[in-house]
Amino acid sequence: MDYQIIPVTAFAQNCTLLWCEETRQAAVVDPGGDLDRVTAAAAQRGVTIAKVLLTHGHIDHAGGTAELARRFSVPIEGPQRGDEFWIRQMPEQGQAFGFPACDAFTPDRWLEEGDTVEFGNVVLEVLHTPGHTPGHITFFHRPSKLALVGDVLFAGSIGRTDFPGGDYDTLIRSIRQNLWPLGNDVEFIPGHGPMSTFGEERRSNPFVADGV
Repeated sequence: MDYQIIPVTAFAQNCTLLWCEETRQAAVVDPGGDLDRVTAAAAQRGVTIAKVLLTHGHIDHAGGTAELARRFSVPIEGPQRGDEFWIRQMPEQGQAFGFPACDAFTPDRWLEEGDTVEFGNVVLEVLHTPGHTPGHITFFHRPSKLALVGDVLFAGSIGRTDFPGGDYDTLIRSIRQNLWPLGNDVEFIPGHGPMSTFGEERRSNPFVADGV
């Protein structure tokens, strides 16, 4: 599997293009907007977008989902059903945060802890990691030790929990109980900002380091 991080929206959200190097089938994770930038990256890489994957239902991650799925006639998978209320309110989210008009949608498949998603020969494991939102999930590619953690964890920080459905204690449990066991050598792509490793965050993150 290979990938390209594509910053989108005024929030500089890390939309990620993942693709199978054998079949050139691709998945777009968290298409918050700027879809022409996303589709141009896919064309440049010579890959075919086969599905849309969502870590959670906030607009900077999901605002372009309905349009992208229509444009390529592809399914939407994720997040977990706990974020259904966020997705239903997509147009209202857009108005509140000054985003272009966007549509609500219903994912073709809600995802749960222990599920897998596939494109080409790539298999991603699904972990339910609530706290930032109730239905937040993480995608994990075990062969390359790469996790896409959305807004659960950042380099040097953690996701905010002051939006409806957020819960600080739940978020900390998600990180320590669901992410750390994957291994210190796992690299992660956060929803915003630079990549890091779980080991580095366990060493130095002021919110979830082992000594905190």
